Amino acid sequence: MSTNSSRVYKELAQQIISGSLPPGQKLEEKILAEQFGVSRTPIREALRELGARGLVDFIPRRGGIVAEIGIPQLADMLEAECEIEGLCAKLSAQRMTALDKGNLMEIHRQAVKLGNSRSEAAYLQLNHEFHDLICAGARNQTIATTARELRERLGAFRQSQSGTLKERMERSNEEHEAIVQAILAGQPEAAYEAMRKHNARLSSGVLRLLSRNVEIAPAK
Repeated sequence: MSTNSSRVYKELAQQIISGSLPPGQKLEEKILAEQFGVSRTPIREALRELGARGLVDFIPRRGGIVAEIGIPQLADMLEAECEIEGLCAKLSAQRMTALDKGNLMEIHRQAVKLGNSRSEAAYLQLNHEFHDLICAGARNQTIATTARELRERLGAFRQSQSGTLKERMERSNEEHEAIVQAILAGQPEAAYEAMRKHNARLSSGVLRLLSRNVEIAPAK
């Protein structure tokens, strides 16, 4: 996506997940283009991306509308991601090469250093590289691909967390440290537990947020 498309996508995703844009809300390209000060092209790109993530439905003759987020299905996906990425960490502790481990340490070091600058976009990129390297380190294409697809699908939900940016980055870096140390030490079970604990915390936060939005939503 272009820079404008990415900006629109992130803002709309946050509004949908937080409940600011309720299920069934029509998303009109013209109005959104005026709201974000962009042409319709990045709006269309952002809406397509939201559709791919299950946040927007496209209805014939109505266009895009905010989707009803199925919490049970989302919970299933989050649980699967916890287990599969935990397995990636476990296998990485057994199969990562010395070069892989060196790259993992360097990415983690950069993320910790970046925490002082509070650059969310740069941190999210390093976070993506961190998890992607662990997926690759499992040396199992099927498992790695499944883990990546789930992370991609759930990315918008995972970014909707409570707390300040500083608090979120520090907590994430602490949990990443435990994952890194277990992989470097060749401790597969510890690596699995550390990754699973990390993802489970984020998953619980997402589900609490969405459940709260459902509880406070006005009756139709």
